Parts: sequence; C-alpha cells; structure tokens
Amino acid sequence: MTTPFQAAAIQFEPVMGDKARNVEALAKLVEDAADQGAELIVTPEMGTTGYCWHDRKEVAPFVEPVPGPTTARFAEIARRRDVYIVIGMPEIDPSTELYYNSAVLIGPQGVVGIHRKTHPYISEPKWAASGDLGHRVYDTPLGRIALLICMDIHFIETARLVALGKADVICHISNWLAERTPAPYWVNRAFENGCYLIESNRWGLERGVQFSGGSCVIGPDAEILSVIDGGDGIVTATIDPARARQGAMRGEPVMSQRRPELYKELMTNTFAWNPTDFFSLYGHEPLPKGRKAKIAVGEFAPSKDVSANLLTIEGLAKDAASEAAELLVLPERAVTGLADPAETAIGLDDAALRRLAEIAEANGLFLVAGFAERDGEQLYNSALLAGPDGIIGRYRQTHLSQSDRGWARAGDDWAIFDLPFARLGLLIGHDADFPEAGRVLALRGCDVIACPSALKGGFYSGHDGTAVAQPAPIPTGADPLHWHQFRVRAGENNCHFAFANVRSPQDGYEGLSGVFGPDTFLFPRDESIVTGNHNLAVAEIDTGSHGGAYPTTALRRKDLVLMRQPQHYVPLVV
Repeated sequence: MTTPFQAAAIQFEPVMGDKARNVEALAKLVEDAADQGAELIVTPEMGTTGYCWHDRKEVAPFVEPVPGPTTARFAEIARRRDVYIVIGMPEIDPSTELYYNSAVLIGPQGVVGIHRKTHPYISEPKWAASGDLGHRVYDTPLGRIALLICMDIHFIETARLVALGKADVICHISNWLAERTPAPYWVNRAFENGCYLIESNRWGLERGVQFSGGSCVIGPDAEILSVIDGGDGIVTATIDPARARQGAMRGEPVMSQRRPELYKELMTNTFAWNPTDFFSLYGHEPLPKGRKAKIAVGEFAPSKDVSANLLTIEGLAKDAASEAAELLVLPERAVTGLADPAETAIGLDDAALRRLAEIAEANGLFLVAGFAERDGEQLYNSALLAGPDGIIGRYRQTHLSQSDRGWARAGDDWAIFDLPFARLGLLIGHDADFPEAGRVLALRGCDVIACPSALKGGFYSGHDGTAVAQPAPIPTGADPLHWHQFRVRAGENNCHFAFANVRSPQDGYEGLSGVFGPDTFLFPRDESIVTGNHNLAVAEIDTGSHGGAYPTTALRRKDLVLMRQPQHYVPLVV
C-alpha cells in the first residue's frame, strides 16, 4: 500500500506558437510546485504550444516525437527533483507522421507513458488523429496514475476504463470552455469512480475562445480539495491512494456492484446512422414521433401507510395535470414506503397499484412510482408505469445498494416504453450511480430517463462564482446547485433526466428533485428543480425535429453518444 502524497495542478495561459517561452514558463511553475512539496505535478492540455490551431500545416513546426526535446527538458526536472510530471503537447508519431493531442507522464527515470486523446473535441480533427493507445493506468511508486485529455472526460466510458484499471488518480489536462469551473463533469467522474481527479486547465483568451481556468484537485467523495479561479498558478492537495482503493461511492462498493452482463450494448453505436432511420429499420420499434410535452417530478416522504401515500400521489397528479404535464415521476417506494419493505411489499395485482392506475387515468397522464414488489417468494425494488389506459409495465432495480441486498433480489433487464411523445427508460435510485445504466438507455434511443429515488445528500454542491469573464449567457455568479449529479447524467446521454427524490429533511433526504435537460452547456439551463416549499417541478421538453429528415436537436441527435469510441470499451463489458 502506498502512502499519501502531495499533488499539484498547474494553471497556465500559453502564448500561441511561442513554444520556447511556454516550455520555460511551465518549467518554472513545475519547479515552484516541487518547492511546495508536490510529487505529482500536472500541467494543461497543449500547454507547450497553445491550442486553437487551424490545420496540420500550421501546427507542423511545433509537433515533437516522444521522447523528444520537450520531454527531455521535463525529464531533467523530474530526475533532479524526484517527481512525476504530466505535460500536454502536440505529438508526432515518426512511423506514420500522424499528429496527436497527447499527455505524457514523465518520472525520475524518464517517460513513463503517453495518452493520446481518444475522444476529440471540435478542433482536433483539423490537425490531429484520434488516439490509438487506449486508456492505460501506470503503476508508479506514488500510486496508480491515469491520464485523460479534456473532451475524453465527457464520456463515461473513459474514466470508467481507468477506474477498472484500478487508478488511484486521474490526471485530467484540459482546455475547458463554455462554463464556469470546476466543471460538473470533472466532479462526476471522480465521484462515480471513487478516485481522485487532478484537473489542470488553461485560462485566458485565444483566437476568440475564452478558457475557464478552475484548476483543482477533487476527492473521491466529490469534495473540491483545492482550486484556483483565474490566472496562472498552482494548487496542491494530498492524494491518499488508500481512499481510492476502497472502490466506493457514497459508501457503496460500486465497483463490485457493477453488472457487466447488462452492459454489452456499450460496444455498439446505435447513433452512427440517422436515428430516425435506424430505429425504424424493418418496421421494428420506431422512435415515437416527436413533439412538445410537459413532464413533472414530485417529491414527498412516503410512509408505511399506503392509503396516505396514495392520497399524496393523487394530489401531486392533480397538480401536475393542472400544469398540462403528461408524465409524472414520483420517488422510490412512493406507494409502499421506505420502512420494512419485506412487510409492505405488494404484488402487481394489488389494489394499491390498481388505484395508482386509476389516478393516472383520472388525470390523463402517465405516472411512474416506486414500490416494494412481491412476486411469490421473491421481493424486488420496483417502479410501475401506469397511464390513461391502465398499467403499462414495471421495472425491477438492477443495481442494489448494500441495504437493499438485505431484502430484495436484483432485476435482470432494462425497461423501455414508447409514450405518445417520447421514448422512456426507467432506473431506480442507486441504478443511476452507475454511468453504464443511463448509457444503455440512451443507446436504445430514450428521450427521457425517469428515476424514482430515495437518496440522501452528497449528490450536489455549490459554486461561489468566478472572476473569469465568460461570454453571455454563461453565468458567473454564485450558484448553490452548480454541480448536480443527475444534471450530468442528463447531459452526458443527451436525454432528459427526471429525478424524483424523497424529501424528508429530518431523515436526511434533501429532495432536490428535478427534470434536467439534454445539453449541460445550454444557458439558461433547460431544467426545472423542486425548491422551497414546493413539491413539484414541471419542465417542457421537445422531442421533435425541426427542418429536415435528420434530427436537429441534441436530444434526438445525441452527439455525445455518436462521438463515442466503442473499440476501446471491451473491458467495460467483460
């Protein structure tokens, strides 16, 4: 077992094309970080040259092989100071003359490893090839170190791959833009994988692009251990590999709770073709014709009194219907209550579920509500979907928490339903802690993921605001819900995510239910959150295409699903 060590994230604004100046400025910052006791020092993406290159011809004078002059410069520092350094640079492969956006891990003995950016942002295809080295974890005397570059981390698969490789820390180097930082994606990737994330981001303006700064160190429990807002600088924090090696999220051993047998679809890319054509192939299960609709989430504290729960549900359904909502999602075990599920569990033919269907019919909406299900001798943590025409189907939770394993059996399949206005997928609570679950539903074409939940705190945090000038309408002021775990779940899958949580502050259930939109970089945010004394949030969605045969919205086009690189993902499904 390795011991805790100090790590540093360097924030830096390179001068585009002034490679000598940038290398020397970075070398000075690395030396300063070593003076502060840092043993692992991370520098930004493309920090040696600048980022916004027009094409191969323009960047050609600045590319280098690895090893090469730049890595030699930092290898000398690493050897003399007995540290590990991550450098971002444009690399040329001499055997192919292809260029890559690369991160290089350098230690006291020289180059340890290279990561070539696998998931390109808009700009890289102008000059660089997509990375061909996969996602590796390097075992060092400090601990197990992984490298990712900027856009890579938008994709749940990249961080999961290195987490399965038992990474203690992800060194994420970036040129992040279009929102204040620390970015919610960064936080989610550390949190869901139970590891540390060192974020080295650039700041400043280059060719009209504003970069966001916010370099930081994030802990396994989503805590921001240290952060810098704007400007060149260094932040340091302690990395404890023993914490990362617990493989835990919110106290749950999530890495051992995964269900790889259910994830095989991660190896497919259903959005490589026009989804309108793909999902209607052979006339089988075409996507519902898109249109505008309203969906709602409601929150309350369900008790063992089923009749009282149904009265509360009826009131929420009436309120949702009065706002023209066509779908209402309610919390985990909203019908039967959270206590004593073995005692309160009911069958699909129970009068309480028939009453739930009557409420849906009376209010002309679709309704998703959790309940403890009894099927013979087996118990399940389930959710029912009812509509104006009665009970439609149910979903059994596939990922059980430690407490639920004491009474419930895990389900063994996903549940997807076509409503008149959207394709709907169901998850329950702890399911959504597993990024693979939402991804499979997105690959199946879901427009909306409904997630009845009973989660206590730990899935959100605020932001004090940033001094980095962002173009309108990106907000820069204080935000008490800057990071919300399920806002990220929505954006990474280009789906609406309807998170309906229990609210019972005296028992630790904080609510904060919401309907989150399919694009996390759209401001003002496309979402509605339950706040204050309210217990309902309603949001308008639009699943339609506008002006052509190919979908024109992120929701139906699913860019972040299309841009995946499944050839790298085999370890996720084994």
